Amino acid sequence: EVCSDMETFWMMLKAFLVGGALCAIGQIFIDYTKLTPARILTCYVVLGVVLGGIGLYPRLVEFAGAGASVPLLGFGNISSTADLSSCAAYPFMKRFRNAWAEHAPKPMP
Repeated sequence: EVCSDMETFWMMLKAFLVGGALCAIGQIFIDYTKLTPARILTCYVVLGVVLGGIGLYPRLVEFAGAGASVPLLGFGNISSTADLSSCAAYPFMKRFRNAWAEHAPKPMP
């Protein structure tokens, strides 16, 4: 699909504004609270998992593209999406075995 220059501009502007807002919120927490950066980053990932789990974060990604999918919230969203899809496909114990098999290191050829 070919985008016009104006469509590309609006996509980049939305990504910049949403990604910038997420970063600005984190910076405000760093500057004005006693939370450590590690706790703020952890909260961002957990918030991404929660928003992805209830279906709100994919809408934000659809709107803002990389501005929403690249920050740590996006990592949390991807984690929740992967976990929810495996919950639907496998019984409880089989899910852990299959998840390990998918992500275990593969031998070199």
